Amino acid sequence: MEGGNMSLLIRNLNKSFKDVVVLQDFEVTFPEDTITCMLGPSGCGKTTLLNIIGNLIPPDSGELIGFENKVFSYVFQDPRLLPWKTVRGNIEFVLSREMPSDEREKHTEQLIKQVELDGFAGFYPSQLSGGMRQRVSIARAFACPSDIILMDEPLKGLDAGLKKNLINWFLKLWKTDRRTVIFVTHDVDEALLLSDRVIVLSQPPTRILTHMNIDQPAGERDPGSEHLLKIKQELLNAVTIR
Repeated sequence: MEGGNMSLLIRNLNKSFKDVVVLQDFEVTFPEDTITCMLGPSGCGKTTLLNIIGNLIPPDSGELIGFENKVFSYVFQDPRLLPWKTVRGNIEFVLSREMPSDEREKHTEQLIKQVELDGFAGFYPSQLSGGMRQRVSIARAFACPSDIILMDEPLKGLDAGLKKNLINWFLKLWKTDRRTVIFVTHDVDEALLLSDRVIVLSQPPTRILTHMNIDQPAGERDPGSEHLLKIKQELLNAVTIR
């Protein structure tokens, strides 16, 4: 148990690629129904860990406890939308097939509205900007009947204003439909704005350098406040540790 929530547990996890040991006896917990950020520099093993959690690659050994029978949805850096389907079609595609057609339509339209893409429902991905495509990807992650949302640097390469807007759209959806979110980034500001809890990872073999809970509700934080600036400096100090 952690913070009153049930926790997902990873224990004694090992993963190597040829002669490179990425994870060695690695352990971490993820409180359910919260947003946990794994923060670290490129090559620190955070994406490998995310891919193991999502069953995209197998570990060499170790236990993933509480992940059994969980359904995952994803938000990647590349939105990975189906190019032959419209905004509406991409979102409807992942909805439960057991949902009646009128409910599917209603739920899809609600998600489109929540990410402020009204008027673009009939557009194809090629007709949308990068930020708009990522909004569709976020809506699609919540359309999927998943337990856990995995986010692999979905804001990388976007300007600061668009990042902030995408974080707000994501949090708007999450606050009405809470899921366990595991989010990886190398950007401290993203971690501060989006996460309930931040885990800082070292270079491989990966270990946890520090972890911090952010007690202010996401979406209501002032990144220029003394409290947040202090946390930011502590995280930046940890990220520089090898």
